[in-house]
Amino acid sequence: MSKTFNRFFFRFSACAVAAFVSGPICPLPLANVAAEPAPAAAAAPAANAPADRESTLLSALERQFLAPPVQVTIGMPKAGEGYFAPDARRICYQAVPADYPFYQIFVQPFDMAAPRPATPVRISTGRGRTTCSWFSPDGTRLLFASSHLDPHLDATESAARAQAEEDRKTGRRRRYQWDFDPHSDIFVVNLEPAAGEGGGLVQLTNEPGYDAECSYSPDGSTILFVSDRDGDPDIYVMDADGRNVRQLTNEPGYDGGPFFSPDGRWIAYRTDRLEKDMLQIHVMKADGTGDVAITSGQGVRWAPYWHPTKPWLIWTGADHSDPTKRPNYDLWIAAYAVDAAATAGATGFRCGPPLRITDHEGADVLPAFSPDGMLLMWTASRGDGGGRAPASQLWVSRFNAAAINAALEPVAGPREGASQP
Repeated sequence: MSKTFNRFFFRFSACAVAAFVSGPICPLPLANVAAEPAPAAAAAPAANAPADRESTLLSALERQFLAPPVQVTIGMPKAGEGYFAPDARRICYQAVPADYPFYQIFVQPFDMAAPRPATPVRISTGRGRTTCSWFSPDGTRLLFASSHLDPHLDATESAARAQAEEDRKTGRRRRYQWDFDPHSDIFVVNLEPAAGEGGGLVQLTNEPGYDAECSYSPDGSTILFVSDRDGDPDIYVMDADGRNVRQLTNEPGYDGGPFFSPDGRWIAYRTDRLEKDMLQIHVMKADGTGDVAITSGQGVRWAPYWHPTKPWLIWTGADHSDPTKRPNYDLWIAAYAVDAAATAGATGFRCGPPLRITDHEGADVLPAFSPDGMLLMWTASRGDGGGRAPASQLWVSRFNAAAINAALEPVAGPREGASQP
C-alpha cells in the first residue's frame, strides 16, 4: 500500500516512527553507515549581514521578530527538516545528495554563537528513502526512518532516476510529494559507540507497511511514531527498544508528525480527519486521551513544534480558502495554557490566536527551536536561486522573544463545557 502527499505536506516532518520488533534486530557496522562526508561547505554570510542583504532576506513583518537568517546547509540540491542535538552542538536533517534521487540523513556540527554551514556526515546507508531524524535526549543516538531494506530497491531507484532524467530533458519541475513507502521502518544508530561496542543500525520496527515520523520522549524511554499498519496512518508509541507498542489514535484519515511537549505530558500532531488533505493541529494527552483541535478552517496547518521554555506552539500554515490563489506557507506561533482543574478525560489545553512571523514569497516550513529556545531553525526556499527559484535549505535566526510575546494575544479563559478553543 502506498499513498502520496501533495506539496502541502513538504517533508512531513516532523516525523514519528515505528513498530514492534517481532523478529531479531538488524545491526550494521557504523563504518558502513556514516563513512563519507558530503561536499565541503562554502562560506555563508555572517549573522550580522549588511542591511541591504537583510532587506532581501527578511520582509518588514519578519524584521519585527527575526534577526537576519543564516543558511546552514549548502552543497546538496535540497535539504530540510532539521533538528538540534540536546547540546545544540550538532544538527540532524535530511538532504538529497547530488548523485542519488532520495533523501538521506545527515548530521553536521553547529555553532550557536555563529551559525554557518559545516561539513555534514551521512548517517543513513546511502540507499532508500529516508526521513524523520531525531536525537536521543542524551545525544548519543539518532532515530530515523529508512526503506533501504526494500526487496525491490534496485527497481525503485531505477524508476526514480528515469523520471528525473525525463524531467531534466523536458524542463518539468514536479511539485513536492512524499511517498508512504510500504518498506519504511524505524532505525536507531549509536553515534558514540563505546570501545568494544558495535555502532551500526538497529531496526526497531518490522511490521508490513509504512513506519516513520519518529521522535523520543523527553526522558528517552519511549518513541512516538506513525504507522499505517491498521489501514491508515495513525500515531503509536513504543518503548525505546521497539517493544510494547501502543496505538494512540484511531480515527479515519491521516494522523502524524507527533512531538511530546517538553514536560512529556502532551503530544502535538497534525491530522486531516475532518477534511482530506486539509491538515489541522491537534493536541492530546500523552496517553492519547483528551484530544483537542488547535486550528480549524479552510487551510493546511502542520509541523507543530513546542518551545522548550515558553508556553508557545509554532507551526506551518497556509490559507486554502481561495482555489484561484497560490497558498503561501509561513510560520505561525501561538501561546497556550492548560487548565489545572480540567474534567476527567479533557485535555484542558487552550491556545490563543496565532501570530504570523514570516511572509516570504517562498515556503517557510518545519520550524524547530534550539534547546535553549533562543534560535529558530526552519526549512525555507529563500536566498539566491541563481536565476531559478531557490531550493529548500535550512536557515537559522535568532528570534525576538520579547517582540513575539508583546504581539501574541492572550489565551482566553476556559469556557464551561468546551473542550476545544
